[in-house]
Amino acid sequence: MVTFVDRVTLHLRAGKGGNGCVSVRREKFKPLAGPDGGNGGHGGDVVLVADPQVTTLLSYHHSPHRSAGNGGFGMGDNRSGAAGESLELPVPVGTVVKDADGEPLADLIVPGTRFVVAPGGQGGLGNAALANPKRKAPGFALLGTPGWEGDVQLELKTVADVALVGFPSAGKSSLIAAISAARPKIADYPFTTLHPNLGVVQAGETRFTVADVPGLIEGASEGKGLGLEFLRHVERCTALVHVLDCATLEPGRDPLSDLEVIREELASYPVPEGQVPLLERPQLVALNKVDVPEAKDLADLVRGDLEERGYRVFEISTVSHEGLRPLTFALGDIVARHRAEQAAAPAPERVVIRPRGAERDFEIRVEGGTYGNVYRILGDKPVRWVQQTDFQNEEAVGFLADRLEKLGVEDELYRAGAVAGSTVVIGPGDGIVFDWHPSLSSAAELMTAPRGTDPRLDLNPRRTTSQRRERYHERMDAKAEARAELEAERLGAGGAGYDREDDEEA
Repeated sequence: MVTFVDRVTLHLRAGKGGNGCVSVRREKFKPLAGPDGGNGGHGGDVVLVADPQVTTLLSYHHSPHRSAGNGGFGMGDNRSGAAGESLELPVPVGTVVKDADGEPLADLIVPGTRFVVAPGGQGGLGNAALANPKRKAPGFALLGTPGWEGDVQLELKTVADVALVGFPSAGKSSLIAAISAARPKIADYPFTTLHPNLGVVQAGETRFTVADVPGLIEGASEGKGLGLEFLRHVERCTALVHVLDCATLEPGRDPLSDLEVIREELASYPVPEGQVPLLERPQLVALNKVDVPEAKDLADLVRGDLEERGYRVFEISTVSHEGLRPLTFALGDIVARHRAEQAAAPAPERVVIRPRGAERDFEIRVEGGTYGNVYRILGDKPVRWVQQTDFQNEEAVGFLADRLEKLGVEDELYRAGAVAGSTVVIGPGDGIVFDWHPSLSSAAELMTAPRGTDPRLDLNPRRTTSQRRERYHERMDAKAEARAELEAERLGAGGAGYDREDDEEA
């Protein structure tokens, strides 16, 4: 049964924004009191929160699909839709967030840090918010945009002050159990530890954490054993303790050769840019199992060689607790000095994000097609505006054309060589395809009506008396003209061949 997970892929879906509302206020004696359609609510975000009480990503291993709430639709009487409920996902401190391609997005190393990994969709504006002096009663509203949907990778890197490294069965789990309240699994066979264990150690006035990293073997940095899976848990440690087994019965092994193998694996593991390489950090050597007589003799034999290499050596026994107090106080001094150096270091430069007002918000790519060039418009604004447009409403389509024109899309299309009737696609992939016709205008701006009225909302088709009288006279005049034409044709046809002068002579 899996009890510890430090790497998982999440399938996230943020909430969709609610659609805006099209509504006209109607009161007694005020049948057209103006637009009052409310805005749609924003979709909920998916937020990752660094929680010190969480130590594993196990819950996300069993349930990787997570989604936030959708925003509510806008309503009449200027009532906005409810915002979608955001989803907060607690993760262990030290979690690295990466995108689907493995590029880092955030490093949650401070408790309480919040990172919006999947922003929710934007709610659409109602016709009340779209009204202006030129467009007094918009007959359309904006649709809500979909929230972010995709995959992210979570990778846990243990946050500890000291890391215990060494071969399998060197006694690392026994050591962390002896100096702290941690109770890891301890057995007399290799690879007993399958996940890092954390313990809190009190040395005088200094309190620090110790991580028991699973055993390393030769070739761990290349994927052998379990070392490659857990070497990343050493990245954030201030100091390293090489736990060397002085009572091993395996042939060809001794404390000096074990130390060289572990050093080579630590040197082969690349740390992120800006961090101190593993072998350049403070390192101590703990010669373990000196309660065994043969191990005590071996420890005395190799101690001088290790000290000549610059290591501080401690002979310890996790059974009799011999040498544990000096070891913990030495580690406490290293941790205290490191914390003092960090406190005295200057604060990092504050990052200020400024609006990109001078940069273009879109780009146009010319792509070859079977029937000629295709002009693709890419950019956050054009894509979002297309998502907000109801293409069943001609006025909304005209509003989209106005927005694109004000953004400068038409000028760029001209420069790219587009002509009237050219195929234009907005967005990546299939996108929205249409035939481009320059200088489209919104239907609302072309309408003319007396102030305070709107011909689209005039539901009474009955004509006035003057209109009916004018129409009656037009019909009577038309009938009179028709009768005159018929009489002229009849007289012309009946008098054919008849001569009045011949009749008088007879």
